[in-house]
Amino acid sequence: MSIFDYICHRRPERSFFYKGHQFPVCARCTGFYISGIASIILLKFYPAPYTLNTLIIGILLLIPCAIDGFSQLFEMRESNNILRLITGLLGGVGLILVYEMMINFFVYNFF
Repeated sequence: MSIFDYICHRRPERSFFYKGHQFPVCARCTGFYISGIASIILLKFYPAPYTLNTLIIGILLLIPCAIDGFSQLFEMRESNNILRLITGLLGGVGLILVYEMMINFFVYNFF
C-alpha cells in the first residue's frame, strides 16, 4: 500500500502513464494538485480581492468537475483522461479560491 492510496483511488484506466509508469494520482487529481499549487503560489504574489464575486467564480469553477464526476459516478457516461485533467485544473483553482475566502472570512471575523 502506498501513501498515494489515501489521497486518490489511482485506477489505472483513469490515470496517466509516462514511460510505462503510472502517475501517483489519477488524471482529475493531477489537475487538482497542479492548479491548486499554482493558485496558492500566484495568490501569494497577486492576492485576489475577497469579494462575493470571487467566491462565485470559485464555485462556478468547481461545477464542471462536479458534473463530470457525478455523471461518471452514476454511469450516465464515461469520461476520458483529458476531460478529467481539464475539469481537475478548473476545480483546483476554484477550490483554492473558495478556501482562501473561507480562511479570510474566519480569520478576520472571529480572531
